[in-house]
Amino acid sequence: MTTTTITNNTARSRYEMLAAGVVIGQAAYVDDVTGDQTVGQRIFYHTAIDEEYGGRGLAGKLAAQALDETVAAGLLVVPVCPFIKKYLGKHPGYAANVVAPTPAHLEFLRAALSQRVPR
Repeated sequence: MTTTTITNNTARSRYEMLAAGVVIGQAAYVDDVTGDQTVGQRIFYHTAIDEEYGGRGLAGKLAAQALDETVAAGLLVVPVCPFIKKYLGKHPGYAANVVAPTPAHLEFLRAALSQRVPR
C-alpha cells in the first residue's frame, strides 16, 4: 500500500490526505470564530477519499487526525458531514468537544461557501 500523509491545508480550509504527493482525500471545513460563542468552532461539511483508495480505512484516519488537531487547537467540532457524524458516533471520546449543528451553523456555512472563489 502507498504511504499516505495528512496535512491541514489552511489556504483551502481542508485536511488533505496525500499519496505520492497527490491529494487522494479531504475533510473540508469552515471555521466560525465570530458570533456569540466563547470558543471557536470548526464546521466539517464534506469528507471524501478517491474511489480507487476506498475500503482501506483511510477516511477514518483522515477524520481522526482532523478531529484531533481541531480539538488540540481549542476549537469545537460542528459535524455537518455525514461521515464525520458517523465517525463521532463510533468514537464518543470527542463528545465534550462536539456541538450539534443548528440552523445558524448551516446559514453561516452556506454564506461562507457562497463567498469562496472556485479553484
